[in-house]
Formats: sequence, structure tokens, C-alpha cells
Amino acid sequence: MLALIARALLSGVLIVAIAEIGKRLPALGALVASLPLVSVLGMILLWQARPDAENMAVHAGATFWYVLPSLPMFLLMPVLLRNGLGFWASLLAGCVLTVVLYSLMMHFGPRLGLKV
Repeated sequence: MLALIARALLSGVLIVAIAEIGKRLPALGALVASLPLVSVLGMILLWQARPDAENMAVHAGATFWYVLPSLPMFLLMPVLLRNGLGFWASLLAGCVLTVVLYSLMMHFGPRLGLKV
């Protein structure tokens, strides 16, 4: 239970740190947010729980493929914001796009060899 609380606190600290950095230096905040910190921490915790090379290989490979559908959101949002759409509407549109692309990835991924 203590380990779970520690993980949750660490996750919270990362999110707050990114937000605080982003307030002062937006590009640096974006850089820190783009680092695969959550993925790396997740892989470390997964390895501690189940040190299985094949399981980790599947996890790392799937993480790569599932990152791809999230990337267009970060192109759509600036376009929408710069064209006058509000933040919440832009965020919602980006999230909807991401869900649609994730759904497509889950549908077509197995046909491309992705283990879902």
C-alpha cells in the first residue's frame, strides 16, 4: 500500500512540476512533458513486478505504437487555438481525435502485428 501511495505522489509531483515549469517557460514545460518519464517509470515498476524480457518487449513495442495516435492532438490544438477556438473546445476536439485514432489503432493494430 505504501508503494502505491509513493507512486501516486511521484506522478502528482511530475504533473505539478510540468505545470509550474510551463507557467514560466512554456517550451521547456513542453519538453519536460514530452519526455517519456511516465513510460520509463511504468517500465521500471512493471519490471520489478514481473521481470520477464518478452513481456517487457511487448509492452515497450506497444507503447511506441500507442503513442502515435496521440501525437496529432498536439498539432490540432495549436491550430484551433490560433484560429479563435477556446481552450476547452480545442482540448475536447484534440481528445476526440485521439480517441478516434486510438480506436483505429486498436482495430487495425492486430492486423499489423500489434498485440492488443
